[in-house]
Amino acid sequence: MKVIFLQDVKGQGKKGQVKDLSEGYVRNFLLPKGLAKLASDGNLKTLEVQTASEEKRKQKEKEDAQALGKRLEEMTVVVKAKAGEGGRLFGAITSKQIAEALAAKGIKIDKRKIELDEPIRTLGVTQVPVKLHPDVKAKLNVQTAEE
Repeated sequence: MKVIFLQDVKGQGKKGQVKDLSEGYVRNFLLPKGLAKLASDGNLKTLEVQTASEEKRKQKEKEDAQALGKRLEEMTVVVKAKAGEGGRLFGAITSKQIAEALAAKGIKIDKRKIELDEPIRTLGVTQVPVKLHPDVKAKLNVQTAEE
């Protein structure tokens, strides 16, 4: 009996997958728990449409991330901090401060997406990688200025 999985079922299949399983397993376990539905022509067509729209949505997300990446690479964010002699900062510039400076410019990025290996501790311009999408990374220029 062919079924379409509505959720991941360990050892059987992933969500959206079509598989042929024994009738007893389908009727007694999968259907009552709502884990799968029968693979009729209508259900298969619906699955096809859902898969296509999901693919389109993912492509749009990627294009938006690429456009944002281009904008980020062209801009420089200025973060002010107190500094001592030789351009050393009192404290450090963290990804949270960079995210706040971006938010002030109207670009909302989660601080966890800013891949800062270690906090910035000196004055000057630093290139910081930002992960916008699993396939899209951008380099943001962060200028640390004295307060």
